[in-house]
Amino acid sequence: MAYTLHFKLTFLQPAATINHRLPTIRCGPRDNRGPLLKGRILSTEAIQAIQSLKRSHRTNPTAPSLPRHILSRLIKSDLVAAFKELLRQEHLTLALEVFSTIRSEYRADLSMYADLVSALAKKGLTAEIDGLIGELEMDGGIPSGDDKGLLKLVRAVIDAERRESTVRIYGLMKRGDAGSDPPDMDEYLGKVLRNGFRRFGEDALANEVEEKFGRFYKDILGRP
Repeated sequence: MAYTLHFKLTFLQPAATINHRLPTIRCGPRDNRGPLLKGRILSTEAIQAIQSLKRSHRTNPTAPSLPRHILSRLIKSDLVAAFKELLRQEHLTLALEVFSTIRSEYRADLSMYADLVSALAKKGLTAEIDGLIGELEMDGGIPSGDDKGLLKLVRAVIDAERRESTVRIYGLMKRGDAGSDPPDMDEYLGKVLRNGFRRFGEDALANEVEEKFGRFYKDILGRP
C-alpha cells in the first residue's frame, strides 16, 4: 500500500562526537542526534535496514519511494524499532517509508500514529496530520483495548492544534463504541478531549463529553 503523504525534507547531518568510553551500536552515518547507546534495543537486521535506507536516500533523495525489499524481510518488532530510531534521528522521510510498510503488512499501533503526529508537527507539517488521521480511519479506525495509545494520540493532535483531526478521532471513538453518544472513555481522556474542544471553539462537543462525566459520577454515587 503506497503511503499518501507527499513532501520533501532536507536533513543536515553534522558529525557527532562519540564518547569511546560508552559501548555503542554503529548505525550508518552519524546525524545531529548522536550515536545509538547501549540499552536501546535494535536488532542487527533493523540496523542493516536503516543503513540501506540511508544509502538509498543519499543516492537518490528525490525518488518518490525507497525500495520496499529492504523492509519486507523484517518482522514487525524490527520494523517498529527501525521506525522509532529513524524518528529519533529526525529522518522523517525514511520513517514514513517504514511506517507505510508496517501499515501494509501489519497494523500500526496508535502510539506510532501519535509519534508520527508529533514528528510532523515538529517539522511544521501540521497540515499533513489530517491526512494521517484519514489513513487511520481507512485502516479500520480506533482499535479497542489501546487506551494508552489513544490518549497519546489525542494529546498529540491537540498539541499540534489540529481541530479537524481531534473531531475526527472523537467520531472514530463513537463509531467504535457502537455509536454511543458520547462514547465510553476514562476520566482523564475525557478531560483532555473536553479541554481540547474548548480550545478549538467546539463547545457543543465539549459539553457532550462533559455530560459523559456527569453520567459517570451519577452512576458511581447512585444519584438520580
